[in-house]
Amino acid sequence: MLQARNLSVEVGGRLTLVEASFTVRAGEKVGLVGRNGTGKTSLLKVLAGEAPPAAGTCVHPGALGYLPQDPRPRGSGIDATGLCHVLSGRGLDEAARRLEKLRLAVEEDPSERNVSRFARAEESFRSDGGYAAESDVRRLAHGLGLSPDRVDLPITVLSGGERRRIELARILFAGSDVLLLDEPTNHLDSDAKNWLMGFLRTYRGALLVVSHDLHLLDAAITRVLHIDEGDMVEYKGTYSQYRKARAADEERTARLAERQKAEIQRLGSLADAMRHQTAKRARVAKSLDRRVSRLQSEAVTGPAKERKYKVRLPEPPHSGRLVLEVNDLAKAYGGPPVFEGVDFAVERGRRLLVLGLNGAGKTSLLRILAGQSEASAGTVRLGLDVSLGYYAQEHEGIRAGVTVLDHMRGSADVPMPEMVMRGLLGMFGLTGEMAFQDASTLSGGEKTKLALAQLVAGRHNLLLLDEPTNNLDPPSREAIGQALAAWPGAMVVVSHDSAFVAELDPDEVLVMPDGTVDAWSDDLLELVSLA
Repeated sequence: MLQARNLSVEVGGRLTLVEASFTVRAGEKVGLVGRNGTGKTSLLKVLAGEAPPAAGTCVHPGALGYLPQDPRPRGSGIDATGLCHVLSGRGLDEAARRLEKLRLAVEEDPSERNVSRFARAEESFRSDGGYAAESDVRRLAHGLGLSPDRVDLPITVLSGGERRRIELARILFAGSDVLLLDEPTNHLDSDAKNWLMGFLRTYRGALLVVSHDLHLLDAAITRVLHIDEGDMVEYKGTYSQYRKARAADEERTARLAERQKAEIQRLGSLADAMRHQTAKRARVAKSLDRRVSRLQSEAVTGPAKERKYKVRLPEPPHSGRLVLEVNDLAKAYGGPPVFEGVDFAVERGRRLLVLGLNGAGKTSLLRILAGQSEASAGTVRLGLDVSLGYYAQEHEGIRAGVTVLDHMRGSADVPMPEMVMRGLLGMFGLTGEMAFQDASTLSGGEKTKLALAQLVAGRHNLLLLDEPTNNLDPPSREAIGQALAAWPGAMVVVSHDSAFVAELDPDEVLVMPDGTVDAWSDDLLELVSLA
């Protein structure tokens, strides 16, 4: 069970949640929703004990599993294999190492003492499920879309999406009483999403999940906690049922607010008319003033309507006809190549979609094109007057201790007045004092918006985009997707978001790791969510 009492959460000097109380009992599946920046990720960090609350308490008597938006390997460390890291969720990696040391000790000295120590350790390992654990881990990994050969590799050579799947597998394998999952379907293909939904439906512990994946929220949850402007409102049912109930709340609140406003205006006008007449009427006016003050103090605030905004990207600077040329490119990480013999070219204004299963080298390719990583073989050449902008899926360019505004200053192609930069941030929904906030304290969706705002400030004509719609709420995803689709510059894009890809309407598709290039067809949309 997870219990919060009078809990307040503070981010960057502002309260995102004020004195909220809620309980998630064993067997309950609760979705935490709200637009980007309302504090969902920060609340999960507080509940997981990774950040202190501004006020109040949170209690979870049992074991807790927490998947952050940007998981980093824990427990076994990043040098371990994926298999060992998942086993560390129940401490079985260390138990297996200890058992092997004791076995070797028995081989060297088969004394009664060594044999007895080995027998006790083996019995403990067996009772903890150690011998069945590897097959359990491989079954979990397979469900999440990881092939057996990838699970046996060191975490260092896995892609960002694969590392996230390994961390999710570790958390699920640990068998925690409480699960806190922040965007668990990021980087999952449709089969893995369906598997995860089935797992969560049958999970017997307390689940609190943040997700913009509407299918997950409809399939796996039975209650919704909505955060907005520091308040938390509870709704029963699935995400679709919550949306209907919230729309009804907004309509009802709007009608009540209008009635209250009209009554306040009526009484205020009546009081003003009587104020300077007879003494008796002046006393009546004072009485009316008190009624107006009481009505104003009791005026409803209700749920705010979903904010909508429009993003406009500037025209790209002119470049030569050929903006990017890649010849015989290969990448390896100390073993067999992830990909090799990749050849393609991108012309001015054209859009290339990169498809491939997790581990096929899509992110590695974009990092090489962006100059963030070196190729094992081959060449990359930019065309005449090409300005390249790179959006990294894990926000590696966003630095702790540096404000949002200073990130913008560092990205601008020429010095910009502060008001211009703040206007660009506002276009992406990063408004007010957020400009002076430490960028590392932003939510995942806000980091996405900042990274995209930085691309705009850089005035590029070639964009490399690695999952640009991850972590965005539906209105933000729609606005940013439309803006990128309308932008006439050249793009190389990696995305699992089939709705975004359909709107983008690529010209060509590059299939990794084979490196084959073909004309885009809408028939390939089915492969986008699978890749």
